Amino acid sequence: MQGFLVFLVGLVFGIGLILSGMADPARVLGFLDLSGSWDPSLALVMGGAIMVGFFAFQMAQTRTHTLIGNVMHLPSRATAIDRRLVLGSMVFGVGWGLAGFCPGPAIVAMGSGHPKAVVFVAAMLAGMFVYELIDRYADRHRKAPNATGS
Repeated sequence: MQGFLVFLVGLVFGIGLILSGMADPARVLGFLDLSGSWDPSLALVMGGAIMVGFFAFQMAQTRTHTLIGNVMHLPSRATAIDRRLVLGSMVFGVGWGLAGFCPGPAIVAMGSGHPKAVVFVAAMLAGMFVYELIDRYADRHRKAPNATGS
């Protein structure tokens, strides 16, 4: 039953992305084009998502378990702005501006056979793989004893 609920939530999310135009890179790029023919419709979608998210997080903070019974895991450092967050945000913004996709809408668009989305998702997965390799390498070297003995 839990798998079905997860599928249903993902399906509703995907349908919402399609209906809102978020899976259309032209709409997203139109929103980002402030000097050309700016399309403000994405701002309304974002505003609606922020409102839903705000109330959902308020409710989640009072709970210890999700609605389907899993243990609730919320970020503990929601206000920490560090180098990784800033760099990750910059990479996300550049990718969003170049391709007109962010991860969720790209997967939805890929499902409809959009060739640009296939390339974006492949690049996204490659980037995630490279990040994981670099992070594991850095972890090993942070935990390794100092060779000089100091």
